[in-house]
Amino acid sequence: MTNKAKIVVAVTGASGSIYAKVLLDTLVKLQSQIEAVGVVMSDNAKDVWKFELKNDDYTKYPFEFYKKDNFFAPFASGSAKYGHMIICPCSMGTMARIASGISNDLTTRAADVILKERRKFILVNRDTPLSLIHINNMKTITEAGGIICPASPSFYSGASDFESLAKTVTDRVIDLCGLQNESYRWAEK
Repeated sequence: MTNKAKIVVAVTGASGSIYAKVLLDTLVKLQSQIEAVGVVMSDNAKDVWKFELKNDDYTKYPFEFYKKDNFFAPFASGSAKYGHMIICPCSMGTMARIASGISNDLTTRAADVILKERRKFILVNRDTPLSLIHINNMKTITEAGGIICPASPSFYSGASDFESLAKTVTDRVIDLCGLQNESYRWAEK
């Protein structure tokens, strides 16, 4: 029996690929605490990553990548016991489909599974401003047990570059997953 985490990471086509990159980089460093990381990227996510980060380094991570229509991925079923799902960044369209219970691809199916199994579900949304539709979708997901963790970096950490700023968000996500991670902590030396 293992106490190591099994994590699904979904990357949607929302702007903010830096958040996905920094999250995946951190998960690589924490592999001793992790049994499995399954990654799903939409086609738009790959395009946005290439546009924003000027590379296709998402292909270099040591995790299992699944096609968006692969409903045979282990985390498409609750029996695989993936305990955490992070959507980073999460587009408002993906959030709307999840809030409406539409499971039309692997990301939304995995979200449906994680929520029905009452496991840890974290959405890192980046869009602003928010419409009432967005807010209501966030409310629905929160009431279903999900956690909305907006991509709002903390500036009190003294971050010196974009990656450091993004890390202030992804470190919060890592904390929410219960993984041990060295990061900036308020009022700690």
